[in-house]
Amino acid sequence: MANRVYAKSMDELLDQEALLSMSGLDFMKSIRDGHLPAPPISQGLNYALDVVEDGRVVFRGAPSFDHTNPMGTVHGGWYGTLLDSCMACAVMTKVPKGSIYTTLEYKINITRSIPVGMEITAEGIVSHAGRSTGVAEGTIRGVQDGKLYATGSTTCIIMKMTDGA
Repeated sequence: MANRVYAKSMDELLDQEALLSMSGLDFMKSIRDGHLPAPPISQGLNYALDVVEDGRVVFRGAPSFDHTNPMGTVHGGWYGTLLDSCMACAVMTKVPKGSIYTTLEYKINITRSIPVGMEITAEGIVSHAGRSTGVAEGTIRGVQDGKLYATGSTTCIIMKMTDGA
């Protein structure tokens, strides 16, 4: 993984004109390679972009004590955020220059509890990318044990903002 750069303020986030000047795949590769800042949420939730391919994105991370619920187990929102991130970013790799996306809806299924501190991968894979929608599936697996900890699915809307020229 490249050295991580995180935006510290709204001024450091990429402006929309710059975003629209590149394809979604190039945008995601720029974050992976440290040329653009990673979103601040990834620092707070302790995960980072690891793999970017056309139609596929993988994040790596590990929940900490800060991500637990009152019962001391990893909060479902941590699973949901990682799955939303990897699935939607996989869709982003299919977004053409001049367009953006946002999540319309997503669903997750937690199959087992992730131990605090255990490293996981969250993988998103696109199953459909059209002019106006993208669909992806996701999984969270343990790095050491290979076990499946959660699955998800998402539908994203793809919005053309410029002619992409």
